[in-house]
Amino acid sequence: MRTLNQFFSKIREINQRYAHPTVVMSRGVKFSLAVLRIYLFLLVVLMIYKFITVIKVV
Repeated sequence: MRTLNQFFSKIREINQRYAHPTVVMSRGVKFSLAVLRIYLFLLVVLMIYKFITVIKVV
């Protein structure tokens, strides 16, 4: 039980250390990341749509 508590306390410590990013992003980088998120979201939606249509055919 002690080992488990040490493990979780270490995880909490790491999460607190990296809670706030230290890298400053420019507008271009933020925009690119936003576009990438939208693109990935659309890909997931298309895969789900394709999966559903394939299941309906069978």
